[in-house]
Amino acid sequence: MKTTAENYLEIVKADYEAGYKLRLSFSDGVDRIVDFEPFLRKAGNPDITKYRQLTKFKSFRLHHGDLMWGDYEMIFPLADLHRGEIE
Repeated sequence: MKTTAENYLEIVKADYEAGYKLRLSFSDGVDRIVDFEPFLRKAGNPDITKYRQLTKFKSFRLHHGDLMWGDYEMIFPLADLHRGEIE
């Protein structure tokens, strides 16, 4: 089995959809819409709850194939995002 960059799962594109939903495109060809609202509504940590403000939520970026906000203030396991299930 090859262990090359083409076998490495990463997010190649992230687009804002609506509300707290993002469309994520992965290096394996999977496209998934992930709704972050349930996670944000349950969050109690002020470093996370500030992303309930849509302007802050929309400040996401891709960093080396990972989706993140701020300086790693909010980041999720890639496998969870790929499944579309975050907690």
